[in-house]
Amino acid sequence: MRRADLVIVGGGLAGGLCALAVRHRRPDLRLLLIEPGETIGGNHLWSFFKGDVASADRWLTDPLIGHRWTGYEVRFPAHRRDLPDVYQTIESEALDQAVRAALGPDEILRGEARALTPTGVTLEDGETVQAGAVLDARGGKAEGLDLGWQKFLGQLLSIPQGHGLTRPIVMDATVDQHDGYRFVYCLPFSATELFVEDTYYSDTPAIDPDLLRDRIGDYAASQGWQIAARKREEHGSLPVVTGGDFDRLWPSSDPVARAGARGGFFHPLTSYSLPDAVRFAVWLADRAPLDAGLGVATRARGKRHWKSGAFYRLLTALLFHAAEPGARYKVLERFYRLSGPLIGRFYAGESNGFDKARVLAGKPPVPFFRALKVLKDSL
Repeated sequence: MRRADLVIVGGGLAGGLCALAVRHRRPDLRLLLIEPGETIGGNHLWSFFKGDVASADRWLTDPLIGHRWTGYEVRFPAHRRDLPDVYQTIESEALDQAVRAALGPDEILRGEARALTPTGVTLEDGETVQAGAVLDARGGKAEGLDLGWQKFLGQLLSIPQGHGLTRPIVMDATVDQHDGYRFVYCLPFSATELFVEDTYYSDTPAIDPDLLRDRIGDYAASQGWQIAARKREEHGSLPVVTGGDFDRLWPSSDPVARAGARGGFFHPLTSYSLPDAVRFAVWLADRAPLDAGLGVATRARGKRHWKSGAFYRLLTALLFHAAEPGARYKVLERFYRLSGPLIGRFYAGESNGFDKARVLAGKPPVPFFRALKVLKDSL
């Protein structure tokens, strides 16, 4: 029987960061990371603003950052804007390398977990692992949540003649609107390499990969870019939350600790998970009880996070239920006229009372009576 002080089930972003943080802060502990995939972190890019991570926590993310830009751009039919915030990207390959360097080969187990308890894991092949504490960092669960979806397909394009971008375009909503709110997202990795993602705030999670690949090609052509090759590709459908019941998502009867999306630790509107994953990992390493009481502690943290997300769930409900699908872009178009610091706090999930009042003030960019109904239903 294997034994460890902490077993982390799931080697995605949340699980990988937890493993790095605990190993860094508490190197004496015996760790075991269980992941069924070949790599830690899968095939992903995680992009975020510098302000999304507290300065005291950047020791965890700074070594992983592969690309950094001093500013970004947004484009809408009614206006364009440059903002000065530092924007950064972590590639999943960097997370995989860092976790494998920090943990020994016997501390990473490729396998599928069949059953979890607060102090043990049973694997698909019947092997059992005994632990001081178990942390479930597998993918998200949707029980009890009212959802919309942010879905996307992105490709790294090789453009030998150069693309001309020196900073990211975080949202280009000047494109034709389909399937809800559509925008294109561009990250210039070099003068000739550009990651382009076709993204939708949609009512359904379904993706037509061939259609989105064609739209990326059409977008590139509209910008005058000649694609020589399409390299890495990633796609996904991330939940955004309009409402629901936390006690159904995570019943008090479930004693197993959770991290990441499985515990609801993500931004309800943007589906951002990295800022919360960093905060959780540092808390886990520095202050969490790494014993059978970890489940109670993580659930209490999850419930506080759910409560703090009420404002963002309201905005998501307004976006999905008050705005016509083809006019959802107007909500973000208006939002990006607000102050840069307010926008930064919004993405970090740290909006203050003034921010919330400012976002909701004035004429809504959605039909008034539909907005009124959403507000009434949210009370």
